[in-house]
Amino acid sequence: MSDQRTEETPYRVVLNDEEQYSIWWADRALPAGWHAEGTEGTREECLARITEIWTDLRPLSLRRRMDATAA
Repeated sequence: MSDQRTEETPYRVVLNDEEQYSIWWADRALPAGWHAEGTEGTREECLARITEIWTDLRPLSLRRRMDATAA
């Protein structure tokens, strides 16, 4: 079985509990700790979606800690 990916390979946008985003092959089970965001498409479409929604690259735990010290 070949594992070569092409431009037509479907991907999905995934995120972890720290709200960090990545892409994953749509035909494979998600790795532990990652959840589907809901977007599927080409690699470029998924990366564009991540660029659109992931505007604060700090992990969730850091954002919460910083918000708590600012309050």
